[in-house]
Amino acid sequence: MELPTRIYVPFVLAPAFLIFLGTIVAAIVIDAFLLVKLLIPVFGLLMFASAVGYPRLAVDSRRIEMENRFHLFVIHMTVLSTTNIDRMEVLRKLAAEDEYGELAREFQRVVDLVDVWHMSLGDACRRRAAEVPSDSVADLLERMAYTLGAGQGLDDFLLKEQEVLIDKYSSAYRQSLSNLDVLKDLYLAMIISMTFALVFAVVLPLLTGNDPTLTVTLVIVLFLFVQIGFMFVIKAVVPDDPIWYLEDGYRTFRKKLLLASTVVGVVLSMIFIVVMTLIFFELIPGSEHVPIKAIPLLMYMPIATSPLLIPGFVFWYHERQVFNRDREFPNFIRALGASESAKQSTTTEVLSTLRKKDFGPLTDAVDDLYRRLNMRLSTGQSWRYFTGDVGSYLIQKFSEMYLVGRDMGGSPKKLGELISKNMSEIVNLREERKQQTTTLVGVIYGITAASSFAFFIGLELAIMMSGFDIGLDRTVAGTSPNLGAQLIHTEQYDILMLRYLIILVLIFNAFLSSIVIRVADGGHFGNSYIHFTALLWLGAITGAITQRLIDALIVVDL
Repeated sequence: MELPTRIYVPFVLAPAFLIFLGTIVAAIVIDAFLLVKLLIPVFGLLMFASAVGYPRLAVDSRRIEMENRFHLFVIHMTVLSTTNIDRMEVLRKLAAEDEYGELAREFQRVVDLVDVWHMSLGDACRRRAAEVPSDSVADLLERMAYTLGAGQGLDDFLLKEQEVLIDKYSSAYRQSLSNLDVLKDLYLAMIISMTFALVFAVVLPLLTGNDPTLTVTLVIVLFLFVQIGFMFVIKAVVPDDPIWYLEDGYRTFRKKLLLASTVVGVVLSMIFIVVMTLIFFELIPGSEHVPIKAIPLLMYMPIATSPLLIPGFVFWYHERQVFNRDREFPNFIRALGASESAKQSTTTEVLSTLRKKDFGPLTDAVDDLYRRLNMRLSTGQSWRYFTGDVGSYLIQKFSEMYLVGRDMGGSPKKLGELISKNMSEIVNLREERKQQTTTLVGVIYGITAASSFAFFIGLELAIMMSGFDIGLDRTVAGTSPNLGAQLIHTEQYDILMLRYLIILVLIFNAFLSSIVIRVADGGHFGNSYIHFTALLWLGAITGAITQRLIDALIVVDL
């Protein structure tokens, strides 16, 4: 932590411990319910545990932030090391990159040790290697200290490190995907358990006489906490590999389209909700004769949110285009670097020929880049517009690395091959992640259909048994009066409220499941509109079919 121990212990940890002791005393002294007395020290214990655990959380946060950008950071360092600047200038430029966060700050400390305290670069790297929380960063600093102290150049060291870096990054990425596969099975088991708990919460009050609304509400809260917990666990496990480049200041046509479609979808959905609510409660004259009144109550929910499919499909289409451009960019940047080195000419002259080649969905952006450069627009501005039109985070980062390396005298061929190789590996890892996410999507849709079926089976069973109330109240020969009523309790059931609670479960399940899918695949959260609406339709249709089947079985039995 940045805060010294001599300050943190007396001013944070000790007061938290005193508050914990104070809550224990308060629980003993005050006159209140037993539950309140138990909750007061629990609150104090939570504060003390937070004070004890915060330093560890702070260190873990630094470690995760370092490791999330470590591979791009080393690639960037390698690109700069192949140029005509000295090794300290390489570290200064990397330390000035705010996007690398904690990594940039760590290398700024290395620079300060050299510039301010006049230490050698090897000693500075060795000193910081003992302090950083990330094993990967510490290992890099240790090996840098040894090889640079032995007289090896920074560019030779980093070029040889590329193979090791790619292998380590690929292994860590695949390990995260394996953990996601384990979490998928655990998620399935937990949701099934929560589904049975909710069904029991609906049916068991028939025998126990408890308030079913209260028990169902408690299970729903637990159900939501389980899903939210899994969402955060999956977010912590999966690699932080953003797909989209959210351009700053430059509003492209794609960005305008995404914003407009989102506004249209949300506004139409709100209009649908208002109109269907007014019709349902017959607040509009003549609404009792509108055909929509014949639609089952469950279908109101997905119909009202169907306009959200408009922005959902727009986001999905453009994200697929970003994926396809990422696949083509390694070929483009390798061809650009090789052509520039072979012809010994400017990027504009090379692109005049290269733009005629087919780079799939990247072709139009390459042609626009040539046009801007040919119009004598500044090189940096032209590449900025290029990355903004493409919309890919990886293309933005690697294009920036290529441009900076080219301007500082680096070999275009070496830069193109280096960037192409690293990006191809990342694209292949993304393909594996996409396959894992597809399996997770199938699991979520399957468990949603199964849960909806179980929810409404339990509800319809409770409704059916509550209809036996009159017959059970009759006195049967040889038995005591109201024996049936003593066995089955139906008077406490509020069927309409239970229906609304189960609909609420379907809404929260669709919302949280769609977010889980987006967290798992690393895409834009705008894509969650599709899964949210599709899961609502799946749950509603499954519930409506279940209700019709139960009603038909009851009629047949009668």
